[in-house]
Amino acid sequence: MLGSWLWILGMGFFVGQIVGRLGLPPLLGMIGVGILLGPQMGNVLSGEVLAAADDLRVLAVMIILMKAGLGLDREKLAQQGSVALRLGFLPATCEAVVVALLGMGLFGLDFPTGLLLGCVIGAESPAVIVPGMLRLKSLGWGVTKGIPDAILTGSALSDVLLLLVFSLLLSFLGQGAEESLNLLGMQLSPLQWLPFQVVIEIAMGLVMGYLGARALVSLLTRQNWTRNTVQDVLLAACMALWLVIFPRVWPYFSGYLAVMAMGFFLIELDTPLARRLRSGFDALWTVAEIVLFVLLGAALNLSVLGSVFLPGILLLSLGILLGRGVGWWLSTLGSNWNLRERLFLLPGNMAKATVQAAIGGIPLAEGLAGGETILALAALSILVTAPLGAWSTQGFAPKLLEKGEVDPTKVGSQGKVSFLAAVDTSPLAEAVLRKVADLARRVDGEVIVLHVTDDPQGIPAQQLQQLSQRLLADIRYQFCLRSGPLAETIVEMASERQVTDVVMGKRGHRGWEQVLVGSTSQAVLETSPIPVILVEENGLIAGRAPSPKALPSGHVAAQRTLKNTKEH
Repeated sequence: MLGSWLWILGMGFFVGQIVGRLGLPPLLGMIGVGILLGPQMGNVLSGEVLAAADDLRVLAVMIILMKAGLGLDREKLAQQGSVALRLGFLPATCEAVVVALLGMGLFGLDFPTGLLLGCVIGAESPAVIVPGMLRLKSLGWGVTKGIPDAILTGSALSDVLLLLVFSLLLSFLGQGAEESLNLLGMQLSPLQWLPFQVVIEIAMGLVMGYLGARALVSLLTRQNWTRNTVQDVLLAACMALWLVIFPRVWPYFSGYLAVMAMGFFLIELDTPLARRLRSGFDALWTVAEIVLFVLLGAALNLSVLGSVFLPGILLLSLGILLGRGVGWWLSTLGSNWNLRERLFLLPGNMAKATVQAAIGGIPLAEGLAGGETILALAALSILVTAPLGAWSTQGFAPKLLEKGEVDPTKVGSQGKVSFLAAVDTSPLAEAVLRKVADLARRVDGEVIVLHVTDDPQGIPAQQLQQLSQRLLADIRYQFCLRSGPLAETIVEMASERQVTDVVMGKRGHRGWEQVLVGSTSQAVLETSPIPVILVEENGLIAGRAPSPKALPSGHVAAQRTLKNTKEH
């Protein structure tokens, strides 16, 4: 079993990275690794891992839905009105009906079995759509009109609907007769009961998500049961997993919707806590993504694809273009989306993977007629739409969507944090290096140590290099020597390396004694387009944001001065 995990994580990571560097979605490489390692080809994965694949996929989907909830924007959803709600019902319904009709004509299925196939094929993949939409949010594509948020919410609602209809049809086809249900003295068939069940599961899912968010805020913020972010994420993951599996015992709410709602309500109840959890679930997804898609590839049955390949491609194409096309058009009627933004729904909302892998084999396992065909088409939909949807989402977003301002409270921070430490030969050099080391450790950042001198081979420069090596031993840093005017060289280096902040002494001597005391730091403060942190001789720090006149045209920065603030 340990060897299987080594294959999954090791090969999944490296092959995914290689495929990503070729400009293709990394998940395509991960699925390929699963096919190679799975029982269809290499057969190197242990039976214990394959037996636990379904539960592991549930865990991975829980993580990605929690990430989705922590990235939703209430204001953008309210701005769209009913668009997100319509996206949750109309495209999936239209595609399921079209697929059912095509299944009858192409594969000879009866209408209930064709509709069962439509529920399998019409479901959307949170494992592909959620990372894609969160990436668009982090880059700003479509955020002004809330397009990624509407797609995220709509995909979650559509899966709730289709999974309910799938379970109803499965029961009907398996039993051959409908069992009536009693509601307030009225006898209802399962089909008549379905609308009430959909409303109840969605409403109870939102309620359970809200209660889960309230419980987490109470435990993690008010009662302080945890001591660090890792423990925060551990408890939040346990709560989310409980929401996912509890409907197996009490099937009156959608567990996946409840998890997504819990993340959304956490933003509203405690934004700092939501930010900490978002970074933690980002780290969890790094591992869960590999496990999810490798096991997805291992579960694909390639032996049954040959007979349904060409008609299956036709069914998928017409289902997406006709079925979803009509649904998308109806969903965006009356919205402020233009034609290009509506067209983006084709690549942005077409991917299928996790739901198809989870339920595609159930009809065959239940012994239903047409079950083998349903399984083959589910596998084909994954192989075609998952990589195509992941690639086209990122490829067409710059062409079809407008770029807006990114809301940092709804997405994780992007990029590496780096600091420029400008040091001279005064005793302040050690204080500057200690301060920049503390800042870099807090955010896992990098440091560039700059010493401006006309004698790069001199003893003072060597001593500063040794001091940097001692104080920054556990931090990735680079020691640079340059000559030239002090302030101009510091500002030039900071802009060239695009550092986050400049850290320097407020007063210096020796190497800087040819200028007025403090004039270098003042000159850097006035001209730097990057925030500056000054370390004073008494161990205190002062800082200031870049001056507006030092910023490029079109940018505005608020000025601030942090004086007499104790170092911590």
